[in-house]
Amino acid sequence: MPAASAPALPSSAADRAVDRGIDPAPAVAAPAAPRGLRSRWTALGVLSTGVLMTVLDGSIVTVAMPAIQNDLGFTPAGLSWVVNAYLIAFGSLLLLAGRLGDLIGRKRMFLAGTGVFTGASLLAGFAGSPEVLIAARFLQGLGSAMAAAVSLGILVTLFTEARERAKAIAVFSFTGAAGASLGQVLGGVLTDALDWHWIFFINLPIGLAALALALPALPSDGAQAGPERRAGADVLGAALVTAGLMLGIYTVVEVEQYGWLSAHTLGLGTLSLALLAGFTLRQAKARTPLVPLRIFRSRTVVGANLVQMLMVAALFSFQVLVALYLQNVLGYGAAETGLAMLPAALVIGAVSLGASAPLNARFGERNVLLTGLVLLVAALGLLTRLPVRADYVTDLLPVMLLAAGFGLALPALTALGMSGADERDAGLTSGLFNTTQQIGMALGVAVLSTLAASRTEARLGAGHSRAEALTSGYHLAFGIGSGLLITALVVTAVALRSTPRP
Repeated sequence: MPAASAPALPSSAADRAVDRGIDPAPAVAAPAAPRGLRSRWTALGVLSTGVLMTVLDGSIVTVAMPAIQNDLGFTPAGLSWVVNAYLIAFGSLLLLAGRLGDLIGRKRMFLAGTGVFTGASLLAGFAGSPEVLIAARFLQGLGSAMAAAVSLGILVTLFTEARERAKAIAVFSFTGAAGASLGQVLGGVLTDALDWHWIFFINLPIGLAALALALPALPSDGAQAGPERRAGADVLGAALVTAGLMLGIYTVVEVEQYGWLSAHTLGLGTLSLALLAGFTLRQAKARTPLVPLRIFRSRTVVGANLVQMLMVAALFSFQVLVALYLQNVLGYGAAETGLAMLPAALVIGAVSLGASAPLNARFGERNVLLTGLVLLVAALGLLTRLPVRADYVTDLLPVMLLAAGFGLALPALTALGMSGADERDAGLTSGLFNTTQQIGMALGVAVLSTLAASRTEARLGAGHSRAEALTSGYHLAFGIGSGLLITALVVTAVALRSTPRP
C-alpha cells in the first residue's frame, strides 16, 4: 500500500528557498531552465520517469518474492531482505543525497542516481545468490535516494508560476500512484511469462531512456561555493544511521535462529542501538546535520512521524504478506496475485487524488486521518480471519476496498505533519517525513515477517499442514499490524490537531 505514495514536498534547503520565492543560493550559478513550455514538460516527463522507476521497483518485487525464494534459497525470514535492503538504503540516505545535490548540482545528482539504479538493476537481474541480490537491492535504494532527493527541487525551478507548478506536482504525484498499480501487475506478468529476473531487467530501457532525455532536458546548475560548500555534508551521520538500521533489522531477522534473549541477539541489538545513539549525538554536534534536533520540539511533527511509522509498518507488510498468502496458500500464480491486489492500489490512488483534498477541507485532516485509520484497522482485522481455502470475492476483495483508508490517511497525515513545521524547516520536515516512511516500511516487513515465520515453524513442528501453518503465521502478523494501527489511532487522538481552516 505505501508504495503508492510519492515525496510530498521539496526536501533540500534550496527547494525551501524556491518555495518562499527567494534566490535559493546566491553563491551558486543560477539554473538554466529549458526554454518554452514544451521543454519544461519534457523535463517533467524525465523526472516523472525517475519516480516511476522508484515506485515501480517497490511494488514489482512483492509478487515475485515466492519465485525468488524458491530459486535462490532464501529462508522465510531472510526473504524480507529483498525488500529491506532497498528501503533502508533509500530511506536513510535521502537527506544526505539532497544535501549533496545542493553542493554538486541537482542535475548531476539525478543523472548519477539514475545511472546507479540502472546498473544495480542489471546486477539484480543476473543475481545467482541471496547475497548478490541483497547487495544489488541496496545499490538500487542508493540510486533511488540520489534521484528522488533532487527531483522536486528541479521541478520547482522549472515551474515557477503557481498554477503550472500545482499541475506539474499533480502529474508527478499521480505517476507514483500509477507506478504502484502497474508494478504489481507487471511484476506478476513478467514472472509468469519469463521469470523473476525480468522484473529487474525491465528497468534497463526505462533508465537508459531517462538518462538520454535528462541530458538535454534538465536545467544545468552549478556546484555551491563559499561557506555552503565548505560546510560540506554529514557523511558520518548518514553512515551511522544506515549501519544502525541495517544491523538492527539483521538482528530481528536472525531472532528466529538465535532467540530473543541469546547473546547473539542482545549483543547485536546493543550495537545497533549504540550506532543510532551515535547518530543522534552527531546530529547535536555536526555543523550541517542531516536532521537538526530542533525539529523534534514540535509535538505535531513528532506525532505525525510516529503515526506514519506505525501505519506504514503495518501496511507495507500487508502488501508483502498478502502476496505470499495468495501464492503459498491459495496457489495463485504471480500474474494472478498482481491482479488480485490491483483493486487496493487503484482505490488508494483514486481516493488520494480525488477525494482526500475536499474531505480534508470540509472535515479537517485529523478527522479524515482517524477515519482512514479505522478503515485500515478493519482491513487487517479481516485478514486475521483468512481461511486456508479462501474465496477472493468474499474473503479478500472487501480487504482490498477497505485499503481506501490509506488514500484518506496519508494526505491528511502529511498536511498535519507539515503544519507543525516552522517556515525555515518546511523542506527538512518533508525530507524527514519521506525518510520515516521508508524506514517504517523496512521495520514492519522485518518484524512482522520474522514473527510470521516463527509461528509457521512452530505450527509445522506441531504437525499442522504447510497451508495451515503459513496461514497461522500470517494471522499473527496481521493481528500485530492491527495493534500498530490502533496505537497510531491513539497517538493521533492525543498528539495531533487539525490545521486551522481559512
